[in-house]
Amino acid sequence: MTEINGCDLPEDLYYLVEKHVWARPEPDGTIRVGLTDVAQGLAKTFLVARPKAVGRTLRKEQSAGTVESGKFVGPVPAPVSGEIVAVNEALAAKPSLINDDPYGAGWFLVLRPVDWEGERAGLASGAEGLERYREFLVAKGISCE
Repeated sequence: MTEINGCDLPEDLYYLVEKHVWARPEPDGTIRVGLTDVAQGLAKTFLVARPKAVGRTLRKEQSAGTVESGKFVGPVPAPVSGEIVAVNEALAAKPSLINDDPYGAGWFLVLRPVDWEGERAGLASGAEGLERYREFLVAKGISCE
């Protein structure tokens, strides 16, 4: 885990930096999607989390659902195109799982990607991706502290 401006960012994820969304390839070829520590730090306590329904097909950056907090209401964009194959049902009862464990129990949904190999190139990853994220946070004056 790397800490940037007080925000925790795992090295093994792919990031849609400007939208504070992460993607994690799973062994079965699906992609687990969630909101970053940066997102939960900006929004504060999530009050509502509504992923779209299983079976929906999404284009990259199309809304995969919505989240609401006392400070923010908005979409969670899909980091890649694909079909929703699972949603985190636990978020309905406890949206603050995103705050408590954004990279674990607070995941948002799982996609079966259409073109992971092609679309992942547009996401930030590895040391270079984390540096890109750091530059974005610094430029926007964002901190999780």
